[in-house]
Amino acid sequence: MLAGEIFDKVGVDARLHAVDIDSGREVGMRADEQVVIASVFKILLVLEFARQAAAGQLDPTERVLVRAEDRLGGWGTAGCADDVQLSLRDLAYFAMSVSDNTAADLLLRRVGPDLLPLLAGELGLTRTRIVGGPRQLLESMFADVGARDATEFARAFAALPEERIRAMRVFDPAHTSSSTAREITRLLTLIWRDEAGPPAACAMVRDLMARQLFWTRLPSGFPPEVRVAAKTGTLPGLHIEAGVVEYPDGGRYAVAVFAQTQRLATRRIDIDLAMGEAARAAIETLRTM
Repeated sequence: MLAGEIFDKVGVDARLHAVDIDSGREVGMRADEQVVIASVFKILLVLEFARQAAAGQLDPTERVLVRAEDRLGGWGTAGCADDVQLSLRDLAYFAMSVSDNTAADLLLRRVGPDLLPLLAGELGLTRTRIVGGPRQLLESMFADVGARDATEFARAFAALPEERIRAMRVFDPAHTSSSTAREITRLLTLIWRDEAGPPAACAMVRDLMARQLFWTRLPSGFPPEVRVAAKTGTLPGLHIEAGVVEYPDGGRYAVAVFAQTQRLATRRIDIDLAMGEAARAAIETLRTM
């Protein structure tokens, strides 16, 4: 079954791009449309951290105190009852493995938020736009509903009609971090080819992406012997994942999938599984070209 047919079955609007890392063969579906990338931006963040660590510009063992006022909600350190002290590289681990927004925000402060757009430009990602990090995204959401804090936001958000929610800046590629499916697979291809920075830096990113704990999206489409290293992105109505799929025979494929639901929801296991199925269909097409 073709990727488009798979997405039609679950009723989502999708963009997809897959590329053979070694041959350059590619397949895509609306791969050049600008899309919100949400937490997929953390790939660039951790790459910048790894490059600075490899260059000796920062010490990856440097300690950071995560305090109550730093917590942004979500997974990881956001659930801690007390202050937590972590190294910079452990912040990178939490940002990638469980998409910890607090860890990503603190890491972004340390490496320098102004450097991510410069890194994207250096790598030729001319369509990739980085607008702050998790804290800036959250602040824009608060401002769009007129909330002063998370409690007020939760109350206001629950009462908003769907059209008001979809009009928020976090859902508009022109006003938040965004890219295209093709550019995200280019980023991954450069990392897997050791062309996005020093080999040690690229290896660090590959290792951290392989330690992501979520399995219901891209990994769900492949058997256990196929290695999948990936990064999710999620907002209400948006299911996103980008990663690299490595087969036992040495085949390596970068793939990015962006799925938008007709109704706002984040827990749609059928969509997650369809993303894995579509990714496998695209890659199997590449393997037979």
